[in-house]
Amino acid sequence: MTAPTALGTGEARTRLHELTVIDVRAPGEYAGGHLPGALNVPLDQIRRALPDIRRAADRGDILVVCASGARSESACRILAENGIGTATLSGGTGAWAADGHDLHHPQRAGGTTWGMERQVRFTAGTVVLLGLLLGLLVHPAFQLLSAGIAAGLVFSALTNTCGMAAVLARLPHNRPRAADLDATLARLGNR
Repeated sequence: MTAPTALGTGEARTRLHELTVIDVRAPGEYAGGHLPGALNVPLDQIRRALPDIRRAADRGDILVVCASGARSESACRILAENGIGTATLSGGTGAWAADGHDLHHPQRAGGTTWGMERQVRFTAGTVVLLGLLLGLLVHPAFQLLSAGIAAGLVFSALTNTCGMAAVLARLPHNRPRAADLDATLARLGNR
């Protein structure tokens, strides 16, 4: 790829028409708003998509995006290990929207799924409150739930990973339907 390994939102917007954009977030997050023309290939499906991504990369540059840049960097590493050069969007879709660029919001039956960060905050907060409440009403040992979540959040910040997000990504509303992923891979391979 002739572009740098990380593109700012301005450069990405200027080059959007010539890039194949792959959004590696969970389908629910993708449905909540994504870069125009982006194709959704969740991070845990990247290896399955390698042949199609390779074909697209043979025809042009690939830009990998996620919410903030962490998952797209992971995807870029996997693709680089397989000989596919890519770039990531600095700051992800969050930076894209913050810089005033439009996100595409597809029509989706059944409402919009919360973004992964919001799902993690809700789940962590719920477990902390549950641990504290059960610790007061049932047995103090339940407060260990709250302590475990606190330790997990600290570890998540230090390592820039999120185990809770990995678990939540496996829930049905965050999983791609097989037909949707197959259609996306067909579109990707034909770019």
